[in-house]
Amino acid sequence: MSKLSRHKAILQLLEQGPVSSQEELQRLLHRRGFDAGQATLSRDTRELGLVKSSGGYSLPGREAAGETDLPSVSRLVREFVTSVRTAQNLLVTKTSVGSAQPVAAALDEENWPEAIGTVAGDDTILIVCENKRAAGRLADRIQGMLA
Repeated sequence: MSKLSRHKAILQLLEQGPVSSQEELQRLLHRRGFDAGQATLSRDTRELGLVKSSGGYSLPGREAAGETDLPSVSRLVREFVTSVRTAQNLLVTKTSVGSAQPVAAALDEENWPEAIGTVAGDDTILIVCENKRAAGRLADRIQGMLA
């Protein structure tokens, strides 16, 4: 079965509630006719932006009750961002490998007026700003968190 149909099945399973581990997710998918190994599931959880907490894997914004939100944006930036470069109205933000998605989610939660939106890969975040001036202000703000 295709990657798209596997992703759809994972999302359907998580709509029902958190899944405690990748092993449980693997069993649940197997019952639905999907044969996915641990490496595939790790990639799927990363690509889908799933949240891992003590309650298990869940959809973003639907963490198990009692779980805290993401760490503060300043902490995530300080720990994972390695550089920020402006390119006209865009910011190219490099992170350590595998950290772009949670950092981008934290940046999005800030609802900064300079940021129109973010696109996160594995180790790079593209932040789209309204104009060059806004990009400069936001780059300065993020650089300040790195210090």
